[in-house]
Parts: sequence; structure tokens; C-alpha cells
Amino acid sequence: MLGPIFSREVVTVPRRSGHHSTRAAFVGLLGILGITTWQATVGFARDATLGETAGFGLLLFQIVAFVQLLLTLFFAALSAAGAVSQEKDRRTFVLLLLTDMRDYEIVLGKLIGALLPILVLLFVSAPVLAMLLLLGGIDPEQVFQALLVLLASAVAAGSLGGLVALWRDKTYQALALSVLFLVLYICLTQGLGSVGPGLSAGTDWATVRAWLDPFLAMQTVLEPPAGGWSGIAPAYGFVLVMLAWCGLMNGVGIWKLRKWNPSGEPIMQRELTAAEDPESDEAVAAEKRAKAHAAPGELRRVWPNPILWREVRTLAYGRRPLLVKFAFGVVLALILWFAVSELNRPGGRPAFAAAYGLVPLAVLSLLLVAAQAVTSVTSERDGGALDVLLVTDVSPKEFVFGKLWGVLYNCKEYVIPPLLLAVFYAVRGALTRVPPGANPTEHFAANFGPLVAVVGALVVLFGFATALGLHVSLRISQSRMAIAHTLGTVFFLSVGTLISIYLIVINGGSFANQWVSFISFLVLGIGGLLYVLSADRPSPALTLASIVCPLAMFYCIVNVLIGRPGTDESSDPLVPFLVLGAAFGFTIYAMLLPLVTEFDVALGRTAQPNEG
Repeated sequence: MLGPIFSREVVTVPRRSGHHSTRAAFVGLLGILGITTWQATVGFARDATLGETAGFGLLLFQIVAFVQLLLTLFFAALSAAGAVSQEKDRRTFVLLLLTDMRDYEIVLGKLIGALLPILVLLFVSAPVLAMLLLLGGIDPEQVFQALLVLLASAVAAGSLGGLVALWRDKTYQALALSVLFLVLYICLTQGLGSVGPGLSAGTDWATVRAWLDPFLAMQTVLEPPAGGWSGIAPAYGFVLVMLAWCGLMNGVGIWKLRKWNPSGEPIMQRELTAAEDPESDEAVAAEKRAKAHAAPGELRRVWPNPILWREVRTLAYGRRPLLVKFAFGVVLALILWFAVSELNRPGGRPAFAAAYGLVPLAVLSLLLVAAQAVTSVTSERDGGALDVLLVTDVSPKEFVFGKLWGVLYNCKEYVIPPLLLAVFYAVRGALTRVPPGANPTEHFAANFGPLVAVVGALVVLFGFATALGLHVSLRISQSRMAIAHTLGTVFFLSVGTLISIYLIVINGGSFANQWVSFISFLVLGIGGLLYVLSADRPSPALTLASIVCPLAMFYCIVNVLIGRPGTDESSDPLVPFLVLGAAFGFTIYAMLLPLVTEFDVALGRTAQPNEG
């Protein structure tokens, strides 16, 4: 029914090398979550009562459901967008349009084929969630509703990513807009809680939001009313709304498939010969030759570093980059509105007021910078331009630093706002506690040290995201795999670390009861980073970097949690941020040194000495 594209994915997905290992790792991760939750609630020192067992089952069900939902939304959108964008970069998408396949076979085949690995993981988690019924505290319908919400969210996020990739030509624009539109949708549905009652007082806006927001829909599944729902459960309403959204987005994609693709690139007509144009004289022929071979516009001089010149002075990442920046501006405005409202809360600002703005903005900016860095090389490789660059006289230093500075220049709109927001928090005195009644100058003076630490850490993390994207994309020849490794690493180092810390300190659990889970999370983080950085070409420096980065991230976040910035218990964050900066700064050096000094070896294009 879905055509040969989907049939090919069904046959080839189980044959991939990481298919079985990914499923085993996913089930292992769920097992670690279970051990962590048991240690936090009951522990192994005594036998649990029936009530404690039921409470543990419900808590673990909530944690697994929300973690799965967050991962599903993020990776479903990027997987669908990357599947279509890779075809466009390799210029094979036009070949699909030349076949006798119907439009819906192309659109739906690419969508379901890209979502197939994610859907397999969701079905793998179904037996795990069903086993929690044996512990009590959970109804079978809750498990069924949670799986429906996860499946509907995956298909809806994938439909969004696929539609954006069909619309935009460049991989970076497709990835960035998919993430931004997804975040924007979540922000707008969350904002209905404050704006909706003013628009219509008689509407049950809580139910409307649950029908639209995946997180609120999952919340209604996990915390149903004691007497049950009077009408249709919000989870079923959410599934119906998501199906409608999927039908609308895929319908638009099918309708616009051949209007958006090919994108209408100008076709250069060949020069007419004298036999075809006998009335032309030499002057007219020379003029035609000049028009045929000369680039439009005035002559532009190339800089000494041609890679940097192309990144900065040309449209290397699409004809409409302002669209991505406009979408980021809208999301930025919503995040800033929420952050300022938390500072001006009537009951007083929360303990971690600066985190309400800095954390989501920094994570989003890091993802966009990493996406720009990895696609700056994958697009060159898929288009066949990377091999051309490697045979020119461009030096490795020019290529590497040209790409690095070019990526940072093109991402300046994403890098600068978190830095300015940190300055704003310093002026408002949100980074450390200041005496009541202090003026803005005193606020800034007291917060100057923490401000330097926060800004320095952000700069190092942005440099790490840029170097990581370049390192992974040059090492891995498969574009989709390189994009997944880069964005997945940034995602898990930020969001995954926060989730791990939350699981460790949940319900006030002490380190003595949590050390097994603590070590397990560190081992997973170190192993994942080691695989991404140096799986096929290991080196002592990258191995050391894979060990120190997760340790530094955990150390930094735990010290910030203990220090409670913005309260009377505030501690100086300079030491943890210096540790983080040193660890990630060393990792940047370890990734860039082989690229600059042994460029061909880093790409795996030359034989090693022991290979003969």
C-alpha cells in the first residue's frame, strides 16, 4: 500500500548492524531507570510493603512515560527531516520523482520508513510498561493510553519534520525549522493556559490543552481523576487531534510535492554555435559567451581563506536563512517572556530563577549550532564537493578553521542571546544572592564573578558543539548517522544529564543509596561519548576526553544544585564552571588536532603504517 520505499525500509532496517544492540540498550536503560527509582523510594535494605510497591510502580511508569515522550518527539522530527534532506543533498530525490511512484507513496514511504526504528523501540517498551501492572497502582487502560499518546506524538512529530524537509532544500534549514516549529508548538499550547480563559470563559481550556499538548495529554494519563472521566478521555482526544494534524501535514506534503521539488534552480543555456546563429558576428558571439560564462553581479574578491569566504559571503546554507532566524526569534521571545515572568512572580522568585531562561535557551542554541556544524560537511559530501576540496591546494588548517569560524558566524543569532540573557540575570541579581534594596549597579557587581563563569562555560560549550559536528561529520561518511550522533550527543549531554540528576536526587535520596545508579549513568555517558568520538579510530586523548566530559558535567550540575544560586545559600559557581571549561576545552583540542595536523588520516583516506 505504501509503495517500494516503505517496503525497502521494512526489509533493510532489521539488517542494520545496530538494530539489535539498540533495542537491547534501550531495554537496559529502562532497567537502570527502574533500579534508580527503587533505590530512591524503597531501597534494598528492607522488604517493601504492598503500598510502597504500588507507589514505586506508579512512579516508574511516570518517569518512563515522560522520558520516552521527550526522546520520541525530538528524534522523530529529526529522523523524518533527515531522511528527506539526505535524498535532496545527494540529488537522488529528483530520481524518485521521475519514477512511476505516486506522490503519496513517496511522502508516506519516506515518513514511515524514517519512523520505523523509533516505532520499533516504542513497541519494545510496551511489554516493560505492561509488566509494571504486576506491581499495582496502575490500570491497564493507562498503559494502553500512554502507548497511544507516544505513537501519536511520534507520527505527528515525524509528519512535521517530513513536511519541513519537503518544503526546504537545505538539510540545516530542515533540521533547524523542525526543532523550532516543534518547540514553538509546545510553547503555544502551554500559553493557552493563561491566554485561553480570557478569550472564552465558558470553555474547558484544560481539556483543550490536553488534546493539543503531548505532555499534558500524558499527564492526564498518569493522573486520572478518582471517579474516571465523564466523557472521552483526553488521551483519546489527543490521538484524534494528532491524526488530524498528520492528515493535514501529509496532505499538504503530497499536494505540494512536485511544486516544491525540484526547487527551480536556474538552468544555464548553452552557447549557440555559428551554424545555429549564422547572423551573429564575432562581437555578438563574444558578448554571448561573456553572458553565458560570467557570474551575475559584480566581481567579488575571494579572501585568503576561500572556505571562510564561502561560509560568510555566499548562500551556502540556503536562499532563505532568515526564515530559520525568524522562527528562532519567535521562540526566543516566548522563552524570555516566561523567564521574566518567573523573576517577577508575586510570591517571590524561585531558587533557580536563572535556569528558567538560560537552560532551555542554551540547549536550543547548542542544538542549532551543532546542526549547522555537522550539515556544513555532510552537505558538501552528499553534493560531491568535499572530494573536490580535498584535491585542491586548500590546507587542512584553512578548511577546519574556515568551517569553524564560518559556522559560528552564521550562528551568531543563536550564540549571542544566551550570553545577553546571562548579563540580564546578572543585572537583576539572579545569579547570586544580593542584599534587599540594592540598586542595579550593586546587583551587577555582586554577580560579576558568576557572570564570567556562566559566559565562559557557554562559550566553551558552543565551541564544543561546533568542533563535535565537524569531527563527527568528517569521520562518519553516512550523513544521517553523522547528524544523529552529533545532535544525540548534545541532547544527552544536556537534557540527559538533567534527567539523570533528577532521578538520583528524587525524594531526597542520599548518595549512599544512589551510588549504583550514579555509576551506571556515568558508565553509559562515558561509553556513548567514547563511541561517538573515537569508535573506529581511537586515540588516548579522545578516550580521556570521553571520560572527563561526563564527570565534569555531573560535577558542575550537582554543585549548582547544592549551591542554590539566587538564594541565601548561594555558593560561588566559578570552580564547577572552570572544571567544565577545562574538560570540554581539552576535548575540543583533542578533536581538532588530528584534523589540522593529519587531515587525511582523520578522514580515514590513507593507509596506516601497519597496513602496508
